[in-house]
Amino acid sequence: MFTYQQEKLRRRIRARHETAEAGFTLIELLVVIVILGILAAVVVFSVRGINDKGQGSACKTDKSTIQTAEEAYFASDNRGRYGSMADLVDGGFLSSVSTWYDVKVSGATYTITPIAPSDGQSNPCS
Repeated sequence: MFTYQQEKLRRRIRARHETAEAGFTLIELLVVIVILGILAAVVVFSVRGINDKGQGSACKTDKSTIQTAEEAYFASDNRGRYGSMADLVDGGFLSSVSTWYDVKVSGATYTITPIAPSDGQSNPCS
């Protein structure tokens, strides 16, 4: 049989074990926070390049659209000549004037060149 003191000691030991297993230690929480910080940094740096690739794809698509419009304009009833950007829009071959490219027609050929912006910013397609 246990004495009063032994029973009191057993209750204290049991109480310490129950409270020790109730939560996380400070070290465990700090380790988790550091791991989350590292993962967040990896995600930020990997996502940053996606915007650049998207901008490059948009430039290629815009240029390809202008080339297709030029060929359609040439093949239509326009006496076998290429049209300027305004001609392509007025003829319904483009929905709007490109803000990134301009079309220069010289004789029987055309060139699509990037536009130098007037607001001081750089053209992403140059």
